[in-house]
Amino acid sequence: MLDIRLVRDDPSAVKTALGRRGVDPADVDALVDLDARARAAIGGRDELRAQVRALSKQVGEARRSGEVDRAEELGARSRALGEEERSAHAEAETAQEALRRALLYLPNLPAPEAPDGDGPEGNVVVRTWPPEPPTYGEAQRVPHWDIGAELGLLHMERGAKLSGSMFPLFRGTGARLLRALTSLALDHHADEFEEVRPPTLVLTETMVSTGHLPKFEDDAYHLERDDLWAIPTAEVPLTSMWRGDILDEDDLPLRLTAATSCFRREAGSAGRDTRGLLRVHEFDKVELFAYATPDQAPALLDGMVARAEQLLVELELEYRVLDLCAGDMGSSAARTFDLEVYAPGVDQWLEVSSVSWCTDYQARRANIRYRPTGGPGPVLVHTLNGSALAWVRIWAALVEKGRQPDGSVVLPEALRPYLRGEVVIPATG
Repeated sequence: MLDIRLVRDDPSAVKTALGRRGVDPADVDALVDLDARARAAIGGRDELRAQVRALSKQVGEARRSGEVDRAEELGARSRALGEEERSAHAEAETAQEALRRALLYLPNLPAPEAPDGDGPEGNVVVRTWPPEPPTYGEAQRVPHWDIGAELGLLHMERGAKLSGSMFPLFRGTGARLLRALTSLALDHHADEFEEVRPPTLVLTETMVSTGHLPKFEDDAYHLERDDLWAIPTAEVPLTSMWRGDILDEDDLPLRLTAATSCFRREAGSAGRDTRGLLRVHEFDKVELFAYATPDQAPALLDGMVARAEQLLVELELEYRVLDLCAGDMGSSAARTFDLEVYAPGVDQWLEVSSVSWCTDYQARRANIRYRPTGGPGPVLVHTLNGSALAWVRIWAALVEKGRQPDGSVVLPEALRPYLRGEVVIPATG
C-alpha cells in the first residue's frame, strides 16, 4: 500500500502520479480526509486515556491521605471518563480501519520511467526477436486446439467434463511437454534462484499482502469453509514467506523460484478468447521472485526480464518485450515489462510473462523490512516478481509453430533431455 505520510505531506504529487493510472483525484482527497479523521480520533482517545490515568493517580493519593469523599468523587469522574475513552477507542479503531481499507484499494505509484497511457494501446514495444520476423507455412496456421485434438495431446472437453469450461486436460506427450517446460525453467534458474514449493492454498492475509485482496476478490477462488484461497500465482506465497519479519541487508537480494499450479477465475473474461488455451482457469507456471534493497532492484528487474527472454530464445519462439504504460500495469507494480510470443495458428501475440518491480508497496502491506548495514533502523524491502514462464500459451505456440506439413510436430532441441530424447510428436494415422 502507499505510505500515508506521503499522501499526507504531498497530496498533489500523489494525485498527479495516480492520475497517470486513471485514479480520480477525489479518491486521494477522500484518503486525506480519512487520515485527518483517524488522527483526530486517535488524539481524542489518547487525551481521554491520559486524563483517566491522571485521575487514577489522584484517587490513589486521596485514599492514602484519608480523603475518602474526595477519592470517591475522583473515582466517579474516572469511571465516567473511562466510558468515554472506551467509546473513543472504538471510534478510533473504526476510523483507522476505514483508512486502511481505502489504502488497500489504491494502486502503487507508477515509476517515472513507465510510459504514459490509459491501456494496452499505450504500451511500448522495446524489442523483438528474432530481428527478422520468421515466415510461417500453411501447416503452422492451424490452431493448437485442433492440433491437440488430432494428436491426442489436449482434451478441452474432457477437462470440462471434470471441472467445467476453461479447465484443460493434457494427455501423453501433451502432458509431458508441460512437465518438460517446468524442468527446463527450474534448471535454468538454479544458478541464482533458490527453488521453493509453497502451499497452493493460502490465508486471506497472504493474498492481501500482494494486493490481490480485497480489490480483485472476484478473480480468485475462495474455499469459504476453511477461509483459504487458491493462489493465482506463486508470487502470493513467496511474498509472504517473510511477512512480519526483519531481514539483514547482507542477505539481500534474496532470490526465489517456484513451480506451481495457478488458479484465476477470470470473472471479467466471459466470451473473450475462451477457445483452447488462450484463457484458462488453471495453469502451470514457474515464478521468479526477489526481495531487494531499492538500489538492487533495477538490476534485478533487468535480469529477470533477461532470464525470461533467454528461455524464449531456447524455445525458438518469436517474441516481443513490452514496456507497460502506467494505465495498463497491475495494481501493485510501479514498473512492468510483458513478454509476448507469436502463435501462428491463432495469429495472435500471447502474453507469457509479466515482470514487475513493486517497490515497497507489497512490503508495507506485509510488513517486511531489513536492517541496513551500519544505517538507521529497519526499512521496507522492495519486491520483484516475474513469470519465467507461464506454460499454457507457450504450449500453444510451440505446437502451432512446430507443426509440419505431414501433421507431426517438431519441438525445440532444448527440450530433448526432458522428453526422453524425443522432440518429434508423430502424426496420427
